[in-house]
Amino acid sequence: MSETGPFVVFANFLSDLAVDLGEGQVLTQWAQQAPRKAWLLRAGDVLVTPVPLSREFLRYVCDLTGVLPETVTVVEVPASGPVPLARAVREAGLAEHVRALAGDRGAALLPTALDGSAIAFARDLGLAVHPYPTVDAAAAALKTTMLLNTKAGFREAAEHLGMRLPAGRVCRRHETEGVARELLESHERVVVKPDRSAGGHGLRFVSRADLRGGAALELDTVGGPEGTWVVEECLDVVESVSIQLETTASGTHALFSGAMRTADGSFTGYLSPLPPSSAHSAEELEKWGTALGRHLADHGYAGPFGVDALVNADGEAYASESNIRRTATTTPHAMVTRLTAASPVTRPAWSVATGRTRRPLGFDGALDRLREHRLAFDPASGEGVVLYADAPPDGRSWRYAVIAGSVGDVAEREAALADALDFEGR
Repeated sequence: MSETGPFVVFANFLSDLAVDLGEGQVLTQWAQQAPRKAWLLRAGDVLVTPVPLSREFLRYVCDLTGVLPETVTVVEVPASGPVPLARAVREAGLAEHVRALAGDRGAALLPTALDGSAIAFARDLGLAVHPYPTVDAAAAALKTTMLLNTKAGFREAAEHLGMRLPAGRVCRRHETEGVARELLESHERVVVKPDRSAGGHGLRFVSRADLRGGAALELDTVGGPEGTWVVEECLDVVESVSIQLETTASGTHALFSGAMRTADGSFTGYLSPLPPSSAHSAEELEKWGTALGRHLADHGYAGPFGVDALVNADGEAYASESNIRRTATTTPHAMVTRLTAASPVTRPAWSVATGRTRRPLGFDGALDRLREHRLAFDPASGEGVVLYADAPPDGRSWRYAVIAGSVGDVAEREAALADALDFEGR
């Protein structure tokens, strides 16, 4: 399949790649971001989404990308509980519809997560899986993809590749308390991580005081009763950073890096490029990411991936996990690149975050406020605010992107946005 061939953009946020399917609630929450995949659409493409897109949002996306709305198709899949998107498509009787839309045009499936369900779906529909030449090639990469999206699998690979890691151990669930107590003998705090987790979901921070006097370490059900867990020292973190890369037939290439915004270990937003406080870690991040890319390529993987790291008070970076998939920042970066391609901004700075308005707004109402305050993205200048994920179900929790010429300009526009949309806590 050529790069210019049609895509079936498959927004399979409901996947066992990053989090166990038993964690249905968090997967359903993540799936609310599926409308952002509209920024990838080109003429002739099909978007298969587990949540609806409003007509206002699709028109907005098409206006900014220059794609005629009538040249793309959106297939909205009815809710079917915490099951893989491919299963939901079949249960809704939409598989043949998707097959007919893909036709015989050499279309390829572009999944959010390369998992077994997506590969089987592509095989059933006679589609390739981007960027692999065949479905079999994609299937051959699945074992490594599943392994490197676990905390234990990453630690093993990272140690082999020479990355700096926090002190820690891999253990079974029933061993976590004993391991935590051992590590707490030499560290003030530890973090207990379920093996398959993303975005900070399921992390538990434990101090010596928490286990004083024989108190027990009570874990939730993440990972199952006998699942694998990782217990690590809790670093004195001043910044959470990441680098996103892509491995192709020509090698591994760094795409962008940035600082993650977090709350209690959970991902809440992103700023790219790295701010001055952590810019010194860029070279080491790229070294680690390139080494991991070679490892992935040796095991058949192709496509985007990322490495996350924690920067401590001494300025040292410690690798924390890998994300062998399209992440929360992959599509926004593609959107930024696309929207600024013909603008004067050659190396844009950008952020993604969520702000909560004091009162509910509809999509057009929120966009009108951006325009009134001269904050809406302007294709001519390549700067401004983009409402990149449609109106939220509650009308208040707005995901947005800010694009500008520098990190400082991004901060100024974000402050103005908080005033324009009347965010809580501004």
